[in-house]
Amino acid sequence: MTILVRHATPADIPAMEALIARSGIELSAGFYTAAQAQAVTRYVFGVDTQLVADQTYFVIEKGGQLAACGGWSKRSTLFGADRTKQGADPLLDPATEAARIRAFFVDPSAARQGLGRMLLQHCTDAAAAGGFSTLELAATMPGVPLYQACGFEIIEPIEISLPGDVRVPLARMRKLI
Repeated sequence: MTILVRHATPADIPAMEALIARSGIELSAGFYTAAQAQAVTRYVFGVDTQLVADQTYFVIEKGGQLAACGGWSKRSTLFGADRTKQGADPLLDPATEAARIRAFFVDPSAARQGLGRMLLQHCTDAAAAGGFSTLELAATMPGVPLYQACGFEIIEPIEISLPGDVRVPLARMRKLI
């Protein structure tokens, strides 16, 4: 089956949002409670259109179907969709700051088939070509095993508070490239 990694386009956004919602709920099982998965999917997950505009957000098509999406960023926002951003999102200095790995989601039907790892390598190579020597991300608990297997280390736990008095743990992670 043909696997294609390509830049995400504005036309992909509705399909990516649907994939993100499926992934956020289904792949959180065993890591988050149902309330945590629902809250983080509703209030945090989604497409950051700045990444699409910057051409640093990608999709993986498997057999012509959207199977994964994710990207890297040269901007300061660590995580979250358009609805969570406030104000400007300034560019990072590759000489002194870490590029961000952002919004990785795999369709549940394609989970654990190496697509996340493939996308992470693609983004790592692009960030390195952009002059960055370090990557940083905010991982969900379901993502931590992948990122650790790819050489990221947890540098601090994060907990976000969401509506409905729901608290969701994340992990800030870093890797030298």
